Amino acid sequence: MMKRIAVIAGVVVALIAIAMVAGVLYMRSYFSAPSAASVASVVGDVGARRVLGVFAHPDDEQLVTGFFSLAKEKDQAFTALITGTKGEAGHQVPTVARQQDLGIVRKAEALKNGFALGIDDQEVWDYPDGGVSSESIDEITARIEAKIEAVQPDLVVTFWPASGATGHKDHMRMGLAAESAVMQARTRLAGVGGYKGPRWIAYVITPPNGLRTFGGETGKFVADNQPDATHAMPGNIPAKMRGWKIHASQEHYVQAAYGFPDWLLYLLWDQEYYRVVDLNAP
Repeated sequence: MMKRIAVIAGVVVALIAIAMVAGVLYMRSYFSAPSAASVASVVGDVGARRVLGVFAHPDDEQLVTGFFSLAKEKDQAFTALITGTKGEAGHQVPTVARQQDLGIVRKAEALKNGFALGIDDQEVWDYPDGGVSSESIDEITARIEAKIEAVQPDLVVTFWPASGATGHKDHMRMGLAAESAVMQARTRLAGVGGYKGPRWIAYVITPPNGLRTFGGETGKFVADNQPDATHAMPGNIPAKMRGWKIHASQEHYVQAAYGFPDWLLYLLWDQEYYRVVDLNAP
C-alpha cells in the first residue's frame, strides 16, 4: 500500500513538473522574435571592433546588457555609451534620495553600471528628462555626430525612431538623432581619407507578441511601429539583475511596471533582439 502511494505521489510530482515546464515554455513564446537569427554576439557576428550606444535615460542600458558585456568580454571591442538625460523626472522605486537630487543620483547609477559592463567611454548629458524635444534634435544630432568622429565606431546601437522600444518620446527622438548623425557622418566623411563613418546600425527590438499581449495600447503601438528583428543574442541575465541593484532608485521598476519580479521576467525573456542594418549593402 505504501509503495503504491509513493508511486502515485511520484507520478503526480512528475506531472506537475511537466506542466510547469510546459507553462514556462509557452510563456517564453511571448518573448521571442521568430524572424531573428540566433548569434553569440551581434558585435562579433558583424565583425565590429568599435561600438557606440546612444540612449535616453539612465537604466536604458538594461535593454542592452548582453550586447555591451559580450562586446567587451567576448569580442574585445571598444565600447562607448551616450545617455541623453539624467533621468531626473523618474519615479523612484524605492525612494533612495530627495527628488531634487534624483538626476545626480541616477547619473551616478548609470556611470556605475556602465563601469560594471566594461564600457570604455561613457557620457551622461543633461537634456531634460521627458523633454527631449523635436526642437533640440538638430543640436543633439550634431553632438552625436561629433562623438562619432571622436570615437570612430563601426557600429551604433540605439532605439528604432518610430517606436523607441517602449513608446517613450525621449527614446524615439534619441534614436532619430542617432540615426541622423550616422547618416550625416557617412555623407561628410565619404570623400575623406581614413574613417568613413559607421557601417552598421543596430536597433533595439522588443518582443512583439509580448507587447501585444501584455503591453496595452502602448505595447501595441510599439509592436506596430517597429520592424522585425534580424538578430537574437543572449541577454546576460546576471548582468541585468546586477544592473537593477546598481540602479538603486529603479531597483523595483520591473515589479512596479509589470506586476511581477525581474527574475520571473528574465526567466521568460532571456534574449536581446536587434534589427541590424548594413549601411554598405546595396
